[in-house]
Amino acid sequence: MAKQGTFLVFDKPNSPLQSVSGEIPALESGELLVKIDYTTLCGSDLHTYCGLRQEACPTILGHEIVGTVVDIHVGSILPDATGQTLKIGDRITWTVFASDPNTASYHADTPQKNDNLYKYGHRQITDRDTFHGGLATHIILRPYTYIHILPKELPAPIAATINCAIATSAGAIRLAGTIQGKRVLISGMGLLGLVCTAMCKEMGAAAIIVTDIDSKRLTLAEEFGATATIHSRTSPDALPSSQDIDCFIDMSGAPDAMEAGVAQLGINGVAVFVGAVFKQRKLQIDAEQIIRRILTIKGLHNYNYEDFSVAVDFIISNWQKYPFLRLVEKEFALDQVNEAFEYAIAQKPVRVGIHMDIK
Repeated sequence: MAKQGTFLVFDKPNSPLQSVSGEIPALESGELLVKIDYTTLCGSDLHTYCGLRQEACPTILGHEIVGTVVDIHVGSILPDATGQTLKIGDRITWTVFASDPNTASYHADTPQKNDNLYKYGHRQITDRDTFHGGLATHIILRPYTYIHILPKELPAPIAATINCAIATSAGAIRLAGTIQGKRVLISGMGLLGLVCTAMCKEMGAAAIIVTDIDSKRLTLAEEFGATATIHSRTSPDALPSSQDIDCFIDMSGAPDAMEAGVAQLGINGVAVFVGAVFKQRKLQIDAEQIIRRILTIKGLHNYNYEDFSVAVDFIISNWQKYPFLRLVEKEFALDQVNEAFEYAIAQKPVRVGIHMDIK
């Protein structure tokens, strides 16, 4: 008997999502069916909902997901990233993309930039392609998706964020280089910035200075390991003295923050830009100072497989050490998704969670 499922359709900005129920397509070779346990609303979901970024519509939003394997294509033996054979009942997380290594443009260091990438939560619904986003009861994972089996005691709200914010934070730190003993400046204390702060703490940074425009986020950052906090609007002059920072990581996407951060870098300093994923004004950066101080500026979009595995290991080891559970500030049922978007946009929590129970 064919399995039935439900998904929420996003068709245009600032409009209610519509519930659609129907038959889940039969699995093809290399595919597995996952029952979604929990989805969190990422900032990019909110940007799409508000019309700040474009997706091919209609689509199923949501890519920060954790779920349980309920079916595997007959004849397909699928390993996870550690070599364990996937089986029905496994709780798993997976990359937000499926990247075919046989594609001419494939590069092992940046599989997220391959041609013809299959991105969960970012695809158009067609007659042949459904159940590919997190605001649904089920999702079909395609071949070449990188998967990790998770311990079942890991809380679903935390597990759901691994394959976006936490993996991206791991990628930012990889690009930043050695953290131990370094003075780090991080701007933007959303989920990315908070995770990055905790990772730097675990890696032995000498100082972790963080900035944001929200006092509550700055207070929260102290619980994630920040050694100093600066309110970007009320205390912009409190930044460290010029050229006192070894590494600057921007999670805010704010041009002012990026410019200020680069200005604080010392000799051989490294800046990593992550947050600027929507159109805004161009940066004004002093090229002479980049040359004289031998600075490096890098950009990161999404993450690679190494970053994803580092993120999984980090959360398994540290989820009880830092207040990750408090970052999902309110939960909604799947049939309350429209209320969830309204709350997220109005209240600006770190994350909103969607569980699959129907109210």
